[in-house]
Amino acid sequence: MKPIRIWDLPTRLFHWLFVVLAVTAYVTAKTGGNAMIYHFWCGYAILALLIFRLVWGLVGPRYARFCDFMTGPRTFFQSLRTPAATDARFAGHTPLGGLSVIAMLLFFGIQVVLGLFSNDDIFNDGPLVKFIDKDLSDTLTGWHQLNQWVLIGLVALHVLAILYYRFGKKKDLITPMIVGDKPLATPAHPARDDWRVRAGALVLIVVASALVYRIVHLTPAVASLPSY
Repeated sequence: MKPIRIWDLPTRLFHWLFVVLAVTAYVTAKTGGNAMIYHFWCGYAILALLIFRLVWGLVGPRYARFCDFMTGPRTFFQSLRTPAATDARFAGHTPLGGLSVIAMLLFFGIQVVLGLFSNDDIFNDGPLVKFIDKDLSDTLTGWHQLNQWVLIGLVALHVLAILYYRFGKKKDLITPMIVGDKPLATPAHPARDDWRVRAGALVLIVVASALVYRIVHLTPAVASLPSY
């Protein structure tokens, strides 16, 4: 077994920051009251991370890219039947693991967008509620609350898969996501993880954060009065 750099530092930081923010968002939502302000802040941070990950999935290092683990049906089902044969080809996410990644990115994205238009019928409103009427906001709030169960289900499946690999297949998926290196029995190309990659990721997350800040602080256009 030779350790190969699979997960670059930006991808690892994204993963663990996302975990912390998702858990904090859930806890603060259930706490309610003054904790809701932290729930909103977590939502904004998650949105910035999602924008980062979407772009990083296109331009980031080898194993962070969507094209590395998104496959056609034939390859997908083949990887389910003979996972050992795809160890080198899918040194990062397997096609099934990649499908889980895409599902979570999609539904977390839906959740934060719905949250921008949601309200709690007390004194907390999403920053974009001012652009829609109360009935529509209430509908989107309902969807926001329902979608949390989809997220809980996806996270539960993700955790169960990690436990299955750890105790059933004797493969540790957590440590590589912490240290970046993964021991592989067959040769694989390492991911780039130099200062250029990290500097590019820093620029990207700053741009994503600035975009979210702009979205959160949007204001309705004020119609100008006609002059006589």
